[in-house]
This record gives sequence, C-alpha cells and structure tokens, in this order.
Amino acid sequence: MNTTDRVIEIIAEQAMLEPEDVTLDSTPEELGIDSMGLVESIFAIEEAFDISIPFNANDPGASDFDISSVRTIVAGIERLRAEQG
Repeated sequence: MNTTDRVIEIIAEQAMLEPEDVTLDSTPEELGIDSMGLVESIFAIEEAFDISIPFNANDPGASDFDISSVRTIVAGIERLRAEQG
C-alpha cells in the first residue's frame, strides 16, 4: 500500500468514513475530524510510518507540518520519510 492510500485509510477510520469518501483535497474539517480526532490521526500516522511528526496540538498553525488537507499531510509524510532516510 502506498503512502497516499495508507493515509486515506487512517483518516477515513478516524472520521468513521469509507476510504472512497476521502479525497486528496479533503480537509479535516470537511471530514468531521475534530481536534482530538486530528491528534489521534497524527499518532496513527506516526505509528504506521515509523516517523515523528512535528505537530503541536495546542497550536497547529505553529507547526511546519501542514495539516490543511489530505494532500498536504501526504506530502509532509513523504518529506519526513525522505529526511529520515
């Protein structure tokens, strides 16, 4: 399973949706993911990809990790994985 498919699967699970209901342009808000669901999604993504995401739940805008859409989350994960090695 590629990065995009795995991220969509994780986010769909957190949003209690089917993966086909999640697109790359979907935002957490559009999917009904609240702040707690977003934190749980980040933890699940970190575990799935064995990475550490620089995310501050208290101030998401202060992070270098863009969570504005599924597309930006996937891009951030791919960047972190490339940096790690």
